[in-house]
Amino acid sequence: MNQRFRYVITLFLLFFLHESQAQTVPSPKDHFGFNIGDDYQLANFTQTEAYFKNMAAASNRTKLVDIGQTEEGRQQFILIVSSPENIKNLDRYKEISQKMARAENLTDEQAQGMAIEGKAVVWIDGGLHATEVVGTHQLIETAWNLVSRKDPETMRILDEVIVLLTHANPDGQELVTNWYMRESKPEKRSLEYLPRLYQKYIGHDNNRDFYIMNMKESQNMGRQLFLEWLPQIMYNHHQRGPAGSVLAGPPYRDPFNYVFDPLMVTGIDALGAAMINRLNVENKPGLTRLNGSSFSTWYNGGLRTTTQFHNMIGLLTEIIGGPTPEEVPLVPQRLIPNGATPNPVTPQKWHFRQSIDYSISLNYAVLNYAARHSDELLFNIYRMGKNSIERGSKDYWTLSPKRIEAINQAYKTDQQKASATQAAASNSSGDPFGWNSRGGGMPVKYYDAVLKDPALRDARGYIIPASQPDFPTTVHFVNALIKNGILVHKATSNFMVASKKYPAGSYVVKTNQAFRPHVLDMFEPQDHPNDFQYQGGPPVRPYDAAGWTLAYQMGVQFDRIQDSFDGPFERVPYGELQVPKGQLATVSAKGGYVLSSSANQSFTTVNDLLKAGVDVFRIAGEMSGAGQGSFYVPAAGKAKEVLEKAGTSYGLTIIGVNQHPAGATTKVSPVRIALWDTYGGSMPSGWVRWLMEQYHFPIQVIFSSEIDAGNLNKKYDVLIFVTRAIPAMPGQESESGRGYTPKEPKPEEVPTEYRTQLGKITADKSIPQLKKFIEAGGTVVTIGSSTNLAYHLNIPVKNALTEMTSSGQQRPLPAEKYYVPGSILRMNFDAAHPAMWGMPTEGDVYFDASPVFKLAPDAAAKGTVKPLAWFATSSPLRSGWAWGQAYLQDGVAAFEASVGSGKLYAFGPEITFRGQSHGTFKLLFNQLYSTSSPQ
Repeated sequence: MNQRFRYVITLFLLFFLHESQAQTVPSPKDHFGFNIGDDYQLANFTQTEAYFKNMAAASNRTKLVDIGQTEEGRQQFILIVSSPENIKNLDRYKEISQKMARAENLTDEQAQGMAIEGKAVVWIDGGLHATEVVGTHQLIETAWNLVSRKDPETMRILDEVIVLLTHANPDGQELVTNWYMRESKPEKRSLEYLPRLYQKYIGHDNNRDFYIMNMKESQNMGRQLFLEWLPQIMYNHHQRGPAGSVLAGPPYRDPFNYVFDPLMVTGIDALGAAMINRLNVENKPGLTRLNGSSFSTWYNGGLRTTTQFHNMIGLLTEIIGGPTPEEVPLVPQRLIPNGATPNPVTPQKWHFRQSIDYSISLNYAVLNYAARHSDELLFNIYRMGKNSIERGSKDYWTLSPKRIEAINQAYKTDQQKASATQAAASNSSGDPFGWNSRGGGMPVKYYDAVLKDPALRDARGYIIPASQPDFPTTVHFVNALIKNGILVHKATSNFMVASKKYPAGSYVVKTNQAFRPHVLDMFEPQDHPNDFQYQGGPPVRPYDAAGWTLAYQMGVQFDRIQDSFDGPFERVPYGELQVPKGQLATVSAKGGYVLSSSANQSFTTVNDLLKAGVDVFRIAGEMSGAGQGSFYVPAAGKAKEVLEKAGTSYGLTIIGVNQHPAGATTKVSPVRIALWDTYGGSMPSGWVRWLMEQYHFPIQVIFSSEIDAGNLNKKYDVLIFVTRAIPAMPGQESESGRGYTPKEPKPEEVPTEYRTQLGKITADKSIPQLKKFIEAGGTVVTIGSSTNLAYHLNIPVKNALTEMTSSGQQRPLPAEKYYVPGSILRMNFDAAHPAMWGMPTEGDVYFDASPVFKLAPDAAAKGTVKPLAWFATSSPLRSGWAWGQAYLQDGVAAFEASVGSGKLYAFGPEITFRGQSHGTFKLLFNQLYSTSSPQ
């Protein structure tokens, strides 16, 4: 047998082995009993997990990776698909992907070599929003296609691409599918009336968690995205498309975030072109893009959007379809071909399988692009990272609306100094902006005055002192950065920068790193443009929030350093979470211990102490190093044991005292807390439920039917109502009441165990019972639009954001005059009031078209209403967008009202917003204890 013949036989045997392996992988129909996309059929996670395990065991094109547990305890998986040769070398390709994304200590020549050696890494996920069932099912069908197909395109993809097929929400798929399939008759099946949130705590908001990663699923996926694989492309599947279209996709409408590298933006354009071209080649109309949909690239925090701040080409599509056939509706304006929708879809019956087919085409368009441009994608993510490192290493000015306004203002000021004759001549020259220079532009000196002003430079880095009042929360913020793959340094000894001293243990985050866009976004204010439908018209609502600066939300103190600096800094290894080191001072603790009211984890510790039967007191006066309202724990019983654990687990520094603190103290007692929720689940309520668990507050969930039944004081001391719980008074509207509200079925349409959860808070049944509860000594805490309760109870306050019409009627300010979508605003706090203990006199709050009040002239004087927080200036905006913000000045944002023997607390801003606003958690926590008379 000659050598050539043996070579041919070997190739034949390898091909036969490959084919036989591929044939052992069951098709979806063999496994599930139906084809993916069949009408009225859905697969649950148990079935999907088994299928992926079977596929991984049978195919050498796959590797199944367990990335962690979900909040309900299921395992979350990534199915890696590539050629058998690539599967054997995944560690090397992961290493290349990491090095290219971080761009550290690489020359262009080295990067080009690794770009050629490496493979493009593409993330495709599905199921994050579990009722958007196309997502999970296209994931199954995509896996089957990549494992079973042998056509040249698939083989090229397998050779050149590492595909990360990621299940984004196992718990949700199990819940939603089992709910849909519970009906034996297919035509009766429906995705409506799901009884609870499809993520244990936060439902739809699981796509708003990725810059802080509170949830386990977010942490699992974030670890893969930002620490392990760092893909060049991530594709996030969602529903639904705009009415009259099949789907919305890239590129997206403006504004995009100004911290992005332009290569990321144009990378989205390139992938978007590949995707729509593929659909057009296959005669699949109906993709709309740009201003054809509401989706933009401004917001951080989403599974897709956070990747964009890491130089990854983040893709989103929102498609129609589901297991129950539906109609593509007639929307006449969608039928005119234009740049946003060049290939309109016509009204027609739409089946689930069509959505699956579209999704497979889109996935293949992305993967084919990655296969053909693998080296380019790898080099481009390196180039973006290198650009960031260079920008953070020198003087750099990020362009944004406030900078352009500064240029315009400088020019306007000079123009006003000119003579009236010169101004008239300038304005008559046909230049509508008064720019009297060649080419219609301003003289360059106005650019230089702003964009070369040293005071307006971007930061070279941020110093986070270890000496701040709530350092454990600060470390939580640092860990959010670390989870996002940000490079952090820690000071090994005391140091000085810009004539200021900092203690050892302080953290340093420099901007000369690859993910500089994300660093800036977490520390700097977002400068959202004034975005209106037309001049003088209504505003265009942002896709989500307009401003969210996490350091502001968490109350983190930091210094912004504009010049190059260094010190005794050690590099924290990527992904190494920090543990704050607490301290229990026992040397001078004969009298007991003091916990600062400024530290959120003090409340966790107090709850642990109360559970252990240890006495706890609050100090009414100011105490050095601890603040007003701090907690005093006598040195007795289990106190030391619980506090030692708190110092270790929570990172608290606990002060020892020789004697009972001077001044009045009140004994702290636990209370019976109820948190409102509703059938189908409230996301704000779910966030608070999660928050209560984190800080060890025992709570009970309560529904409207229990409230309507009365006798609330027998079971509860405090009731919490998050936004969208209490309805508006007739004729009143609140923008903060917007958002997703689950539909409610008739009782006979849901299983018996859920029927007690049905119903809403109503003015005729619920409000009288709440009034009785407060009058009898109960406490009610309302947040956001649920501060409507104040109006139902005739508290002497009114809406501060109104105007008088020409007919003499009061009406809410129109959006053309006043509009504040989700943004960070600065407020003043009555820090001496017990409800506000632990707060600074000024601080940041998350404000989302939130209620603002004006007190009746004699309300405060009579003592019935006490302002707790207010806007002291005409420009409270810190981050985001606040059109007409001057209307907020002197408005009351929070108050306490006496009702009979009880209290109503009204907090207009979202003080617990998505588990992110740590800086205002104490506004809720302070109301969750009872205190006895001073001792």
